Amino acid sequence: MQHILKCHDMVKTDFVRGENCYLYDSRGNRYVDFESGIWCTALGHSHPRINQVMQAQIEEVIHLGTRYPSTLVEAAAMDILDIVGMGTGKCVILSSGSEAVEFGVQTARRTTQKKLLLTFSNSYLAAYGSAGRKSTDEWLLLDWSACPYPDPGECLKGIPFERVGAFVFEPGGSGSGFVKFPPKRLVRDIGQRVQQEGGLVVANEITTGMGRTGRWFGFQHYDLQPDIIALGKGLGNGYPVSAVAMKRNIAEQLEDSGLHYAQSHQNDPLGCAVVREVIAVLREEKWVERSNAVGCYFLEGLKGLAEKHEAVKEARGRGMLLGLELYPQNHLSVQWVYETLLEYGYLVGYYSAGNTVRFDPALTMEKENIMRLLESLDRILKSRGS
Repeated sequence: MQHILKCHDMVKTDFVRGENCYLYDSRGNRYVDFESGIWCTALGHSHPRINQVMQAQIEEVIHLGTRYPSTLVEAAAMDILDIVGMGTGKCVILSSGSEAVEFGVQTARRTTQKKLLLTFSNSYLAAYGSAGRKSTDEWLLLDWSACPYPDPGECLKGIPFERVGAFVFEPGGSGSGFVKFPPKRLVRDIGQRVQQEGGLVVANEITTGMGRTGRWFGFQHYDLQPDIIALGKGLGNGYPVSAVAMKRNIAEQLEDSGLHYAQSHQNDPLGCAVVREVIAVLREEKWVERSNAVGCYFLEGLKGLAEKHEAVKEARGRGMLLGLELYPQNHLSVQWVYETLLEYGYLVGYYSAGNTVRFDPALTMEKENIMRLLESLDRILKSRGS
């Protein structure tokens, strides 16, 4: 890999085929993917229905200019607005999660005329732009773990809500890798205060949407209806497509402001065809409901490890978004756990900063694979005398 820019670690470079929750290397070895790519293949690798739709659309048209939207765009937008609960709203189909979040952030700024934004300090919002930088002249970063529970009112007293254009909420600290869920009351109180002062709630559902948390969207755990919702990752099941959904009044304000936004793959027919089929499969085969049930089984298994091994600080999760946090120890690092699991044939995530091993399997992951992973984790922890 001498001609690939090294932006991150490249651990294994010979995967040649994917099928559901499995990846196969060039020697025919099988690995169970508990990360679903980069948390994208919510329905597993090479899903037959999605592949069939892609192949059919490729034979028709892949890409059109921004002045010539296909009827597929309208259909995909209606499907998205239906699942997010904004039936009368509007949608734009984009390419990446970072782009979708940044678009949502700039929409909030433009429609509220308030430049200040609020988010939790452990949120990962985007790879670039204002949402990526989170500079202190534009963003207020709230450490929710420092807020008193169950009454979080004290930590909100210093926030100038009248100046906040949006509360940009990532349910579960997901992108930062820690798999920590802020208290429901705190999120609800912040959202209500921001909206009462004329600001908006922007939900970053890139990693938590499309059934990942056992519900269609992470915000649904908080009795909160966002004004703008950014979607990605699972929306395309590995195909690079994202979307921003917004309430109709916000869309009309944005259009009336003289908005002009165009990028090369905005509203592409191929991406829209994929979006429609992903939503259809999730609905028809009830994978969101299954995510909740299988996720509970997975979490109970992780909690069993936490009770059994002193090295485990906490097991936590919602649906198929789970983490196992270890106590800092010289003889047992999360990187070592990751590397050992890779030798056993499992792909998982790990975050040294949070001392957490992370699991984001496809919603189609079989219980048998989860059971075997838990057994492997048990052996690994036991081998280090934990």
